[in-house]
Amino acid sequence: MKAFILAAGKGTRMRPLTVNTPKPLLPVGGKPIIQHLIDYIEDKVDEIIILIGWKGEKIKEAVKSEEATIKFTRQEELLGTADAIGHAEEFIDDRFICMNSDIIIPKKSLHDFVDFFADKDTSTVGMAEVEDPESYGVLITEGEKITKIKEKPKKPESNLVNAGLYGFTTDIFEAIEKTEKSPRGEYEITDSLQILIERSSLKGFEMSEEWYELSRPWDLLQTNRELMDQTLEKKLEGEVEDNVHIEGKVHVSKGAVIREGAYLKGPIYIGEGAKIGPNCYIRPASYIGKDCKVGNASEVKNSIVMEGTQVPHHNYIGDSVIGKDCNFGSGTKVANLRLDEKEISVIHHEQRIKTGRRKLGIIMGDDVKTGINSMFDPGTIIWQKSFIGPGTIAKGEIGPESKIQ
Repeated sequence: MKAFILAAGKGTRMRPLTVNTPKPLLPVGGKPIIQHLIDYIEDKVDEIIILIGWKGEKIKEAVKSEEATIKFTRQEELLGTADAIGHAEEFIDDRFICMNSDIIIPKKSLHDFVDFFADKDTSTVGMAEVEDPESYGVLITEGEKITKIKEKPKKPESNLVNAGLYGFTTDIFEAIEKTEKSPRGEYEITDSLQILIERSSLKGFEMSEEWYELSRPWDLLQTNRELMDQTLEKKLEGEVEDNVHIEGKVHVSKGAVIREGAYLKGPIYIGEGAKIGPNCYIRPASYIGKDCKVGNASEVKNSIVMEGTQVPHHNYIGDSVIGKDCNFGSGTKVANLRLDEKEISVIHHEQRIKTGRRKLGIIMGDDVKTGINSMFDPGTIIWQKSFIGPGTIAKGEIGPESKIQ
């Protein structure tokens, strides 16, 4: 059996984090999102085909598999999910597994799904139960059989939704050919699935474990924490100086240095070439990327800090996602909790959005610089290449290449 992974999109809802980086390569739990999918499926298939598009070369360079052959195909024009899945036809002559690249499904659930599909003679959809089904494709079922699909209904008839995991027979390609453009101007896979329901049959498989959909930047934080709790192992491959305190599951990659006085409380992932300390505090569920620095009197808590970013002295970062090659001036502080402790909303793409989080610091794009003693309100979003001047209090949404003083 083969697997087909959809990774061609631009990830616009994840911006500013995806301005330079494809969404499937954003890190959670110590590795890119798409690498989790590959690692979990590779021993169930003999070939993995990845559909790439925007900045696809970065995906080709980053992913690997020890068990399966990886091939790539390209979607030049983004015409919808059904069109994307249609690109699999040239590689497929039998049933296959298909997955979105912005989800993470625990290995056991994924394997159970593959085994379930292998015993069926019809296409199958992975289903997850959610609290807000009106934001998804809602599935109506009778036993194992899916009888109806409704895309983002105002009054959902079910809490079961399309989880972005499919087992397809080759009948899907005929259904895609007969799929017409939706009002959004795209070929929607939900329309193709409805054709399968009407012409033959479609089965549903409800997953027994947690399902993670990574849609907005703050979604990375909860998933990162849970994956670290579940999968991270203590491994000290780098240099650890004397008088360093390491507690719990801490992964220190090759070439990283943990200097004297550093206090690390896992789960924590430290990337290659990172410099940690002296005299800093890294708290649970923190990812520190390749060639980053967390220096003297700095503290990082429950955050993702991507490659090349410098947090060198007297800084605090909590419940935040920080892009690549940022630099924090001395004394920069991130607030992550409202004084009234209510849910934090953000301004994202000029729209106010509820995050569902009581604690959220900042979402920062690549190449941002902050001056000394600058501060950020909870839920601030800073786009790439911005400059936050000394002593400034930043809030709301700060656009690309802005200068706030």
